[in-house]
Amino acid sequence: MDKLKGVLLGQAVGDALGLGTEFMTREEVHKYYPDGLHDYSQIIQDCHRSRWKKGSWTDDTDMMLCIAESIIKNKGVNLTDIAQNFKRWFLQSPMGIGRHTYRVLSVGDYVEKPQQVAELVWMMSGKKNASNGAIMRTSVVGLLKNDVEKHAADICRLTHADPRCVGSSVIISLVIHSLVYRNEFLSLKELIEIGRRYDERIEPFLEMVQADDLKCLELDKEEDRGYTLKTMAAGLWCVYHARSFEEGLLAIVNEGGDADTNGAVAGSLLGAKYGYKAIPSKYIEGLRGKEVLWKLIKNIKSDDHLE
Repeated sequence: MDKLKGVLLGQAVGDALGLGTEFMTREEVHKYYPDGLHDYSQIIQDCHRSRWKKGSWTDDTDMMLCIAESIIKNKGVNLTDIAQNFKRWFLQSPMGIGRHTYRVLSVGDYVEKPQQVAELVWMMSGKKNASNGAIMRTSVVGLLKNDVEKHAADICRLTHADPRCVGSSVIISLVIHSLVYRNEFLSLKELIEIGRRYDERIEPFLEMVQADDLKCLELDKEEDRGYTLKTMAAGLWCVYHARSFEEGLLAIVNEGGDADTNGAVAGSLLGAKYGYKAIPSKYIEGLRGKEVLWKLIKNIKSDDHLE
């Protein structure tokens, strides 16, 4: 339970703190946070960030909750119900929703055939869109007891058809599952074998995880800052290199780029590795909406599919 709580609360914490540097370059991060961003209270209130209260999570955790609540309600994975939750959330005009996810969920008959709609939108992009809108929400799938790979792939395809999105979502879900249930980290060799089942472009980003310096990922590079493989690599880098939850998360958010999503994925992985008790109390106490997560965790305790 400590690791399960770590995954869910770690995701929300990473999302909320990462908002403070989202869309910034490393130089801008240093300008606004000379000593680094390390607390919600520091988050600047510009036109983007002022839409959220300090300590609030964004669309990343919203969509994770859409999945989690459906799994608990149905005592398992029901893709139609998850798609309905996505659509219901979309109709409430959520802040921060990504362009690709917006395009998919805005289609009128999305709920009736979500995966077909997602594939069509992807094909219309020239099969080039591999954004991180699915990997950001997949942490809870890693908490399932069985068929994690299948469910992670199916849920990803509800909005993101690109095989890079599917493969990276599967990898993050399987790593979380292994850390939570076996307290083991999948080896790089195992991760590469998984990635090869989906797309050859995944392997180079997995190899980058071995680098000593996170800067090699260029997370703040504007033209591909929302790339699913960068987000995957950033999260895995933390698991390999960070000596604590806080050290890993701060390394990620202070790189800028798509920092809320990178933070959400890194936070969930670090929570799976170190557990809830390793998350500094200031991040839990300052997290807005945490009551929703505590209620979710309470329901998970009595669920047959999540423990």
